[in-house]
Amino acid sequence: MRAPLLMAGLLLIAVPAQAADDHARSNYVTMVLQAFAAKVECPGTEVVYQDLVQRAQQMQLPDGTTEQVRKAIAWMHTGGKMGEKQADDIMAEVAVATQMTDLDQRRLGMSNWCEKQKTSLAGLIRSKGG
Repeated sequence: MRAPLLMAGLLLIAVPAQAADDHARSNYVTMVLQAFAAKVECPGTEVVYQDLVQRAQQMQLPDGTTEQVRKAIAWMHTGGKMGEKQADDIMAEVAVATQMTDLDQRRLGMSNWCEKQKTSLAGLIRSKGG
């Protein structure tokens, strides 16, 4: 009787931990996508790639997450001409982040969206030459 209860308890502990990991990565994918969108859409903005890697480490994401996300974004946003298709879960997260970012840009207008990114992505993007 104890073994099934122990297994059930372990499963209950593992499920929220996995959900928290998925949520952290989803948030990270959105940050990376918005940083690269700011580079493209906001004049004079550049991405600080090493700071993206450092943020992933702080969030305790697996090594290589930044590069996987970068490749997925490039693949999705160039119709497969750049980057590489990644695992389905990462591709789905990039698709959702793209939709959310697009909606934010439309709702706020591009110049307001760019101003917002300077604050929300401080340390991940910066002014060129700065």
